[in-house]
Amino acid sequence: MKYREVRLHCRLKSPPIPREELVTFTLDVLGRLKLEGELGLRVCSTRTMASFNSRFRGVKGSTNVLAFPCGDELPGGGKYLGDILIAAPVAEKSAREAGDTLENELKRLVLHGVLHLAGYDHERDKGKMARKERGLRREWGLA
Repeated sequence: MKYREVRLHCRLKSPPIPREELVTFTLDVLGRLKLEGELGLRVCSTRTMASFNSRFRGVKGSTNVLAFPCGDELPGGGKYLGDILIAAPVAEKSAREAGDTLENELKRLVLHGVLHLAGYDHERDKGKMARKERGLRREWGLA
């Protein structure tokens, strides 16, 4: 039996986050990558993201997405894949500048985060993650 679960956390009132679509897309990505387990998806403010970026990467300021791979076994079976943190205001600005929807930008960021949880690392893999991400973006019409 395949076990895939996404726990979405978002307390922002603005911008409006397409929660169901994000969860469904994240589950699709997990299936496409043949990943089983559970992950946390947190959509947050720029301030929260800046705090995480400083604390965990030593980088001042906000960014669009951070991923925290885990891989721990869950009680009762299954694996906790990790957490993805997305700064909604940064995503909204990027979408607007690209002339695209917030939903599509959030999906691109989810895809990027899940690839990190799957073990890809664009800073060290000589383009392997970028090629995989481009191909998957094309498949979902997110290029």
